Amino acid sequence: MEKIKLEIVGLSYSQTQSGAYALVLSEANGKRRLPIIIGGFEAQAIAIELEKMVPTRPLTHDLFKNFAQAFEIGVKEVVIYNLVEGIFYSKLVCELNRQTLEIDARTSDAIAIGVRFNCPVFTYESILSSAGIMLDESEGEEDLIAESMEEEPVKSGGTLESLTDDELNQKMQEAVDNEDYELASKIRDELNRRASN
Repeated sequence: MEKIKLEIVGLSYSQTQSGAYALVLSEANGKRRLPIIIGGFEAQAIAIELEKMVPTRPLTHDLFKNFAQAFEIGVKEVVIYNLVEGIFYSKLVCELNRQTLEIDARTSDAIAIGVRFNCPVFTYESILSSAGIMLDESEGEEDLIAESMEEEPVKSGGTLESLTDDELNQKMQEAVDNEDYELASKIRDELNRRASN
C-alpha cells in the first residue's frame, strides 16, 4: 500500500472544547486536509518545536529524543496507519543498528516526537478518503481548523490585541521562561495574525 506524505499546516485552540486543539495535516501533493483533535500538552509540545522555542528544562518529548539519541536510535518517519471509531492509530518507524523497529504511539505524541527528529509524516489513501477534508479554493486554513473544531475561528483576546509587537515578544519570552506554553502559543498566534494582515 502506497504511503501519502503529510505536512503540518495548522494548530488552533478550541474555546468550546476545553483543553482541545485541532492539528491540521495537509496532503503534500494534493488539496486534502486531515484534521486531528489533540490534547493541550501535545499541542504545546508540537507548537514549541515548530516555533523553535527553547524551554528552560526538557519536556517529555525532548526527553524521548535525548534518550533515543543517547542510545543511537533514529526516528525515520511517523505513519498514521489506522482510523477506528474516530481514533487515529500511529507508529514511529525507528532504526537501530540498521534494523527497523516500529513503535505504536498516539498520533499526537508521534507527531510531537517526529517534528523533533525532523522526520516525515505519512498516511494511507484509505484514511485520507474517510477522514480527509477537501480544501475549497475560497476557504482558508483558519476556516478549515474552525470547521474541524465546529466553532468560529478563534480571535485573540483583547489584552493581547492592545499590546505592541515588542511587548508581545517580551511577554512570549517570559511565558516560555515560566513554562506557560499555552500563553506563549496564544501570543505566537496573535503575532502570526498580525503578520498575515
